[in-house]
Amino acid sequence: MPKVYIKTFGCQMNKHDSSVVLGLLFEAGYEETSDPKSADLILLNTCSVREHAENRAIARANNLIHLKHEKPDLLLGIIGCVAQSKGASILREAPGVDLVVGPDCYRDIPGLLEGLRRSGRSTVLNDIRASEMYGDLKPISMGVCAFLPIMRGCDNFCSYCVVPQTRGRERSRPAEEIVTEVGRLTECGTRDITLIGQNVNSYQDGETDFCGLLRRVDQVAGTTRIRFTTSHPRDFGEDLVATMQECESVCEHVHLPLQSGSSRILELMNRGYGFEDYLRKVEAARRGIEGVAFSTDLLVGFPGETEYDFLLTLSAVVKIGFDFAYMFAYSPRDGTRASTLEGEVPYEIRHERLKRLISTQNRITAEKNRSLVSTVTEVLVEGCSSRKPEEKVGRSRTNKSVVFRGDADPGDLVSVEIEELRGWTPYGRILENRGKGAADVGHL
Repeated sequence: MPKVYIKTFGCQMNKHDSSVVLGLLFEAGYEETSDPKSADLILLNTCSVREHAENRAIARANNLIHLKHEKPDLLLGIIGCVAQSKGASILREAPGVDLVVGPDCYRDIPGLLEGLRRSGRSTVLNDIRASEMYGDLKPISMGVCAFLPIMRGCDNFCSYCVVPQTRGRERSRPAEEIVTEVGRLTECGTRDITLIGQNVNSYQDGETDFCGLLRRVDQVAGTTRIRFTTSHPRDFGEDLVATMQECESVCEHVHLPLQSGSSRILELMNRGYGFEDYLRKVEAARRGIEGVAFSTDLLVGFPGETEYDFLLTLSAVVKIGFDFAYMFAYSPRDGTRASTLEGEVPYEIRHERLKRLISTQNRITAEKNRSLVSTVTEVLVEGCSSRKPEEKVGRSRTNKSVVFRGDADPGDLVSVEIEELRGWTPYGRILENRGKGAADVGHL
């Protein structure tokens, strides 16, 4: 039986897409391997949101090409967003790549592989297929936690972002299909389901909007936790706050990308809101949802960003007090409006600002987690710690990773007393294991 090794870069959507591709290949007679040296097929599922991620994927492909000298029949493919954005140019940047397939063309992979083995000619397929949702395909089970796409593509056209070009325009999956899949995952033992899309708030299937979808999902989820990402601040409103409060399965965590604390820069980014608008939404959510946690995305060094603009971002981070943030320095993406703007910020300044931002946010994250010491919270056990197998790792309802001692299996809900921080990670011990039932305790 031929073996496939797949390496995934980037977002939750890419992780889910990799499981879809694995499902297609399993049906075609492949089995998965974690060792690229033993593989007959290597696939790199790539991200092109930032230049660094794109370069990493191409570099990884070039690093793996030597395996073809040892195993002449080995096939090497690049799939995902870089395949969509770069197309045939990948074959020049990484000679030896056999297969380049964009996000809407995964169904074709088994047939393309058969053709490759007959012809030996490299193949590129990156059509945009607006009707492709993969809703009828069942991804490989992710175990305790799973990502469930509710939509694909994006209509926001933020000036720095290539997603509308790599994943096409926004389209939503049928609500009935999503509800059925939540039920199936729950029956199979999944305990934490994240509904994903580029902007879940704009989900629409007939008369069912995102709030309606959450209420329907909540009715079938039982004790399974429901999360969602990503929310666009422009579309995050009081109706969603009320729905989160109403639905017991929906966790008290919101990922709400701010990007910049400067309203001037936000306008250049074409984000559709100003900082004061964003702040009002956060404050409303904190009033409406007890203990809600906020994470965010932040982008520094955008064209035209002054030191004052950057200081506004630092001030915003301190004022809001995010529980966690993904932070990046701007990198130009071909085909985006931002790549044509004047006022490029020098590389050195971009990365110096990023270091200052990371230092500020890391201090806030540590302070927030330090306040959890001596509290008790409900944690869903995900598995063993990678550093110490005798310790377990899990996640709170507010999406905080917790390491703890005690007897528990993946999928159990446990009450954990937080005793200390290790770095900024809460560490503790199990007080009670409710197994697959709900733990009646507070949340981080």
